[in-house]
Amino acid sequence: MANHTQALKRHKQSLKRAERNHYFEATARTYLKRAHQALDAGDKAAATGAVAQVVSWLDHVSGKGVVHQNKASRLKSRLTRRLNAL
Repeated sequence: MANHTQALKRHKQSLKRAERNHYFEATARTYLKRAHQALDAGDKAAATGAVAQVVSWLDHVSGKGVVHQNKASRLKSRLTRRLNAL
């Protein structure tokens, strides 16, 4: 454990940041799961809403740096292609 005040402060900040990032990642996984379930069921109306929710959330978390912009774009692209194929 660090003994310098700045190192202690940074450690506390990193713990807070990790907890906050975990929330963003877990929520993104939940939304992705819902979208995949709606797409697998073939329900276009439900899938459209679920994909819109995922796209919005991925934009949100990629803007915060939790998820890399390229990964968010890749996930959005794959979901949109599956939605358009319905």
